[in-house]
Amino acid sequence: MYFPLRTSVHKAPLAIVSILAIAVLLSAAPAPPTPQTAKPATSEIQLSLDPAQSKLNWTVDTTLHLVHGTFNIKQGIVRFDPDSGKASGEIIVLVTSGDTGNSSRDEKMHKEVMQSSKYPDAIFKPTQIEGHVARTGPSDVKLRGTLTLHGADHDIVALVHADLSADHWTATAKFEIPFIQWGLKDPSNFLLKVKPTVNLELQLSGPLTQPK
Repeated sequence: MYFPLRTSVHKAPLAIVSILAIAVLLSAAPAPPTPQTAKPATSEIQLSLDPAQSKLNWTVDTTLHLVHGTFNIKQGIVRFDPDSGKASGEIIVLVTSGDTGNSSRDEKMHKEVMQSSKYPDAIFKPTQIEGHVARTGPSDVKLRGTLTLHGADHDIVALVHADLSADHWTATAKFEIPFIQWGLKDPSNFLLKVKPTVNLELQLSGPLTQPK
């Protein structure tokens, strides 16, 4: 009697099919998630300016009396890092709003000295704070930046007293402008001599945004 021998010929295809099935399952599995690079935390503080609560006051001495005047603040925002002192933003002063309370003097100031119809804005752009600004409470620092006035850029340093709270800020900034040296017309005449330097003080206020 003849008995056929059993072989593993039929098992080989089954093994190949199993391997292929595993390969397919592995290829369909989702790839592991790519690690996300965390964004660096920022310590930047933003000071937005409220024009209704801000003003630029100035004085210039003459041989007869001390002249007082004001300019309105058009808009402004200052950003700075309290750790590095790096600052940015801008404060725009509306030159056409200049007022001394004397119409004839104001007319001469706007037409001859400031030429406000041609240069309606003065723009200050802060670049660096020297000193430490407290996140809450008062601070006294120096603020460096560039003032664009009468079509030219000038480096200035302002003495700033600031007071910050959780969501509001106030500040005064004082500096001088040698306006004749900067190319503005000397308004002096044979009766009245005007000193060549104007003293300015900005009264600033507005909402504050602290980093979270």
